[in-house]
Amino acid sequence: MKTKATLSLAILFVASLGCAPSESGETDMVAQEVSNAAEAPEYFLLRPEVEKAYGYAHAVRIGDDLKVSGAVSMDDGGNPIAVGDMEQQMKNAYSDLGKVLKHYGFSFDDVIVENVFTTDMAKFLEVAGYRNTIYTKQFPTGSWLEVKGLALPEFMVEIELEAHRSR
Repeated sequence: MKTKATLSLAILFVASLGCAPSESGETDMVAQEVSNAAEAPEYFLLRPEVEKAYGYAHAVRIGDDLKVSGAVSMDDGGNPIAVGDMEQQMKNAYSDLGKVLKHYGFSFDDVIVENVFTTDMAKFLEVAGYRNTIYTKQFPTGSWLEVKGLALPEFMVEIELEAHRSR
């Protein structure tokens, strides 16, 4: 009796690990693709000096997933550009996001989450139609939030992304 209970528990445990019992009561491993849990994150710095000074990486890829830090309208020295021009700041942010996606072989079609932070939602909504030129296949999920401020007072919009690409 104890042996049957132990065998039943063992089969249940093994089945939960992706194994299946054979007709003879033994367990056979089910062939499956195992995700390499030890896969190291791959970091990317778009503007290394700026990102090191602020203490962040612009993106990190783990397997098929890519997380991209918020992009703002700045030059390579970290100085705000297009000050006071929401539409141009948005275009500059998307330009940088496109560079990061391209670095990893992704495109905006792979974006599954987009979060927008803006200091002026009314102005952002006036120019948000520009996103139709970025997302031509489908729109990602995400949030649009009006915030009190961004990293520098000249920044009006910051856009962060998450992307996924199936192999």
